[in-house]
Amino acid sequence: MAFGLKGHQVWALLVLVAAGAWVVTGEFSSVGSEEAHAAQPAPDPAATATPAKTLRSVGVITPAFADHAREIRISGVTGPDKRAELASRASGVIAALGVAQGDTVEADQIVLMVEGPEVAAGVENARATLAQRAQELQVAEKLFKSGNTAELQLIKVRADKAAAEAALSEAKAAADRLNLRAPFAGVIDSVDVELGEWVPIGTPIATLIALDPIVVRAEVSELGVGFVSVGDRASVRLVNGTELEGTVRHISREASPQTRTYPIEVALPNPDHKLPAGMTAEVRLYTAPERAVTVPRSVITLSDAGEIGLRVVGADNVARFAGIELIDDTADGFVVKGVPEGVKIIVAGQDLVRDGETVEAVAATAAAAGN
Repeated sequence: MAFGLKGHQVWALLVLVAAGAWVVTGEFSSVGSEEAHAAQPAPDPAATATPAKTLRSVGVITPAFADHAREIRISGVTGPDKRAELASRASGVIAALGVAQGDTVEADQIVLMVEGPEVAAGVENARATLAQRAQELQVAEKLFKSGNTAELQLIKVRADKAAAEAALSEAKAAADRLNLRAPFAGVIDSVDVELGEWVPIGTPIATLIALDPIVVRAEVSELGVGFVSVGDRASVRLVNGTELEGTVRHISREASPQTRTYPIEVALPNPDHKLPAGMTAEVRLYTAPERAVTVPRSVITLSDAGEIGLRVVGADNVARFAGIELIDDTADGFVVKGVPEGVKIIVAGQDLVRDGETVEAVAATAAAAGN
């Protein structure tokens, strides 16, 4: 039967047998594959390794801690330390007027004298009566010791002497009211009467003001009053250019109903009385020094919770947020407190990093750290 096959059928049978052998053994393909694989070079392990992650570079500066006193600027007006309207203490004709407008007087100095001859006579009469009552008491005590007078009579004489003493004190007080004295040292700002003028009790005589120290009265805002204390240093610049150093001597505990500001007083030395009252002044108050850092304005950022602060880097090069408090705004930048010790402040790239991210800290240039 095999011999009955045709030529083309024989060749088809041979091809079928060869294909079956190739499928079973795989030799045809493996030989070519092995040769090709042997011709290729061995792979490089370094070329197949995963590439290292690149760290983000940020510019940093080292914080310079220093004690900073916050400055508060307000406007005020100079005024006298004390002011008194002197008034007549007794009715009568002015016998002596010892001051003129602009005079400097000392405390207890006589400013004015009112005529009162009857008052002076009353003092002498009371003095004589007291002397008489004193002698009567001496006699009565001797008689009582010798048994020649009653105890009741001695008591009456003692009462008479006490009454005479009271009368003399009253007469002296009346005489003293004829004299008007300065209650404190100062300058006579005005005189309202003339020599020889008759004045009733309570008539305004003169205005006395004390100008040493001179006082600048100003008002500080609700936000600023919490930073000011009695005894704080203050710089004052008057409208004429004069600059002086003083101290805060009073802070009102009640705000003005109209402006909601708190009146304060700054005392300035004025021994020669050259500084007048009523002059406009600029007051610069300095709060108690606090340990702080001056940073560029551009580095201030906010946390996810809206807290104001900075991005800082520690020794481990891990970025994190540090909350701060603004205490002043100066020409060099914001003055802040609350910066942790031992960190560097990120001044370039701070908005690109997040808490816990490891970064490459590079010292920032002056331009990068600008305001």
